[in-house]
Amino acid sequence: MAEKIIKVHNKSDKPDNIIKKEYDINSRSRELEKELPPYLSGFFAYLRGNVLPMTRLAYLFDLRFFFRYIIAERPDLTSAETPREIKLGELGRIQAADINMYIDYCRSYEVEEDDMIYVHENTNKTLARKKSSVSVMFKQLYRDGLLEKNITDGFNPIRVQRPGEREIKALQDDEVMKMLDAVSTGAHLTDKEHEFWEKTKKRDKAILILFLTYGLRISELQQLNVSSFNFQRGEFKIYRKRAKESIMPLNKSVTMVIADYLNNERADDEKIDEENRDALFLSLQGKRMTERAIRNMCKKYTSIGMETGSHKTGYSPHKLRATAATSLIGRGNSIFDVQALLDHEQVTTTQLYAAHKQNVKRDLVRGMEWEVERREGIPEDDEI
Repeated sequence: MAEKIIKVHNKSDKPDNIIKKEYDINSRSRELEKELPPYLSGFFAYLRGNVLPMTRLAYLFDLRFFFRYIIAERPDLTSAETPREIKLGELGRIQAADINMYIDYCRSYEVEEDDMIYVHENTNKTLARKKSSVSVMFKQLYRDGLLEKNITDGFNPIRVQRPGEREIKALQDDEVMKMLDAVSTGAHLTDKEHEFWEKTKKRDKAILILFLTYGLRISELQQLNVSSFNFQRGEFKIYRKRAKESIMPLNKSVTMVIADYLNNERADDEKIDEENRDALFLSLQGKRMTERAIRNMCKKYTSIGMETGSHKTGYSPHKLRATAATSLIGRGNSIFDVQALLDHEQVTTTQLYAAHKQNVKRDLVRGMEWEVERREGIPEDDEI
């Protein structure tokens, strides 16, 4: 059967691509719900009303993985062959110790597909989310009266670093300049990369400048449209989490690079299909750039800025968001103003960047030049 074409009849103020993205997320969630047992309907309703769409989707993926784990690794707990066939009574026999074994399994496991074996290693942050998805499910089943007891109190704690304990990764000003010089001139690119650079340099520069100026999330940038920009009023519109609209002011640099891209590099509308005609950032195939393509592009140029020698060690767009935050605060801007610009729900998140002094470690070790001072203290031959 041919895949059905999705048509958006949009009577709201949101652009069609935002409506389409929300539909895609909710559609994927509904498909996952069909793979899981029907007695979880109350839990599904809880997710729809209490968490963000992407969080809901992540929880459902985690639960499908959990049920598949039970079938494959714990045949003593169920005789089911698919997640949907797992009975409520079988779920009721699961103890906290079984969940702790599952979380331990999730730390490192293998998945065999065809002639390949994929090794998965998860951080404590990911383990905490997997534990949370299972915990919320068991708590909801207990609240709904479907399970006789709440086993979640027996789940082992997972130590996750508090935000203040983590090293804030952000580019320094000189690294930003090296990165922008590379995207402007094509310096430090391989011959193959240079071929693509000739076709996408204005687009890539506009993307980097937007990330560095506003600290946008990758999803916010990826969904930008040509119609998002009102150059006469000097502003553009983005859609935040929970579909919040936010009007952002344009400065001269952003106006310059966006206009340069639109006027001198982006394909003419008649060469773009209707679905992608309003998309701001296009691939060479004339489609809206994917988040993956944007992420890879950022890693390429940030690795050049940091001179790491490998694109794999480059920074993601989220690190450019951190760069914007530290740069804004470092220039003396109010924490509360930066919080509003970056859409942090809590000012404590923004304060982490205020506490991060960009060059403090470098300045400290510069004052401890033991070998340099030792050599400077040795007189030259002609002084002896």
